[in-house]
Amino acid sequence: MPNASPVGRWTAWTVLAATALLTVGAVVAWAVATPPYTATQLYSLVDLLDGVVYGVVAWLILGRQRTGSRLPGGIAAAAALGSALAAFAAQWQLAVGGPPLLTALHVWAWVPGLYALVVVMPWLLPDRPLRRLDRIAATTGLGYLAVTVLALATAPPPVGVLPLTPELREARAAVLRPLAPVLPYALVGLGLLAGAGLAWRWRRGPARQRHGLGWATAGSTLLTLAFGVTLLPPVLPAVVPALLMLASQAFFPAAVAVVVLRQQLWGLRLAVRRTLVWYLMTAVVIAAYCLTVALLDRLLPPAPPVPQLVVTGVLAAAFQPMRVAVQRRVDRLVHGEAPEPLLHQVMHSVGRTTDIGATVAAALRLAEVRITEDGPQPPPHEHGPPLTVPLTSGDRSVGYLHAWPRPGELLGARAAESLAVLAPVVAAVVDLAGTNRDLARSRQRLAEVRDEERKSLRRDLHDGLGPALSGIGLGLAATRNLLRRDPDRAEKLLDRLTDELTARAAEVRELAHGLLPPVLADGGLGPALDLLRDQYARAGLRIVLHGPATMEPLPERIATAAYGVAAEAIRNVQRHAGVDRCTVSLDQRPDRLRVTVTDHGRGVPAGPTGAGVGLHAMRERAQAVGATLTIGPAGPRGTAVCLTIPLEQP
Repeated sequence: MPNASPVGRWTAWTVLAATALLTVGAVVAWAVATPPYTATQLYSLVDLLDGVVYGVVAWLILGRQRTGSRLPGGIAAAAALGSALAAFAAQWQLAVGGPPLLTALHVWAWVPGLYALVVVMPWLLPDRPLRRLDRIAATTGLGYLAVTVLALATAPPPVGVLPLTPELREARAAVLRPLAPVLPYALVGLGLLAGAGLAWRWRRGPARQRHGLGWATAGSTLLTLAFGVTLLPPVLPAVVPALLMLASQAFFPAAVAVVVLRQQLWGLRLAVRRTLVWYLMTAVVIAAYCLTVALLDRLLPPAPPVPQLVVTGVLAAAFQPMRVAVQRRVDRLVHGEAPEPLLHQVMHSVGRTTDIGATVAAALRLAEVRITEDGPQPPPHEHGPPLTVPLTSGDRSVGYLHAWPRPGELLGARAAESLAVLAPVVAAVVDLAGTNRDLARSRQRLAEVRDEERKSLRRDLHDGLGPALSGIGLGLAATRNLLRRDPDRAEKLLDRLTDELTARAAEVRELAHGLLPPVLADGGLGPALDLLRDQYARAGLRIVLHGPATMEPLPERIATAAYGVAAEAIRNVQRHAGVDRCTVSLDQRPDRLRVTVTDHGRGVPAGPTGAGVGLHAMRERAQAVGATLTIGPAGPRGTAVCLTIPLEQP
């Protein structure tokens, strides 16, 4: 118990040890006495069950509580010790007899703790600063307990244990005579009021404090009604109120455990998982055994061993399926949902890795789950080192999943197993999210490339063709003025204008061919590069083509991508290399096409090579056809751009 004070640990172990000794003593005395199954024995069984259950609860709370009120642990300890003491006293009297004190302990030793569970404990759920109304109600419940215990302790023997003088006995009778008939009904009234307070907080309280309060409301109400049934006229068989009390005492601690686990009250940790499973199985087996034996005793003919043997066999056969069912529900309560239902939630988080982490963390009751794509080292976190699970998609690492437990908890084997089961699905979602981001960036870069191409086309039209056409228009106007005055000059001017129009028409054709040569529609990469070579030859750049004499026709998208990359690489040579010559090599094979543009100019500049719009355009064209693009030095000087495109096999 690392979080408890020494006094808290000592108290917790003392309560647990005392409860265990009294329980063992009660069981031994029962084995010696072997009493028949009666309503009184069922009530003793309730006391025995309460001692075992609340002994463990008190041990957990007292040994782990760090903050908040100490009253919940005290109530659990009183219920454990009082119930175990009452069970021990009842069975010991049956086995060997004893002093009248045992009768008193059997009658009311359980009262302080169990009555406090009814009228005080509900006001302490959940752990929060109590409002004025809550404090008044809890104080009223404690006052009721004090009056009830005082009335029982001062009752005439053998119930009372405090001797009174005749004067005090008369004073007690005068005070308690009008209260005695009311006290049992007051218990039910205060219990129902406490249950109503729980229900109000469940429906109207802060959202973070509502977890599990529905179960606590049902448990508190059932426990109160069990005490209320004992006040009814004896219409039902005597065994029915006892069985109802047994069921309520089995359900109420489980309901409180739900609240504790859901809200981590009083410093408890999820380490109570096995304890809760053990308790639920014990409660179910004991309740089923007693109920079935009681019914079979009434239904079967007298044969003493038969009911016990039948019930024992049935319970033995059903124990494992019951344990699996209880284990599954407790695991879901403690650890969250199993991996299978989580898969649907994870798939709904496609494209949003933060949502995936939040989904997994909420379902598995974890403090936080983060997904990183940069490396296995987790980011710093206030909860210390996490559990890290690698995420792989195929043979590629796409990231890492880091999971942190809640404060004071540890990640158990089940949480690690759940994360391992979820890892492939999370990896696929993360990979898809990364692909979506890359696609968004590619679309943005393609838009930038289109804008750049449009700007370039606008410059060519505005700065080249536009002024030329304007000049031709002015020349035509001048020619018209010269036709009558100087026909010879007009004819010479018309000849010059004709030459200018011819040149501009050639520029327009070259511009159109530069955008996308028509021969590419038929997969003619070689002829398209020949046209490109002729265009640049007129601009002063010599292009040397190396390749097969004839090439197999290529799909239009392959030919267009190869031509676009080659044209951009040649444009970069003309603009940046500072040379008048470059080489374009074509290598076509059945499974791939390789286009290489090489120059021996200034070379690749130092630093990243992916900042230019032209380079982005080349990479986008390569990615569109699944090609590999490399840009690097060509020997001591120059640059080599190599595009390798896989070809589909016929």
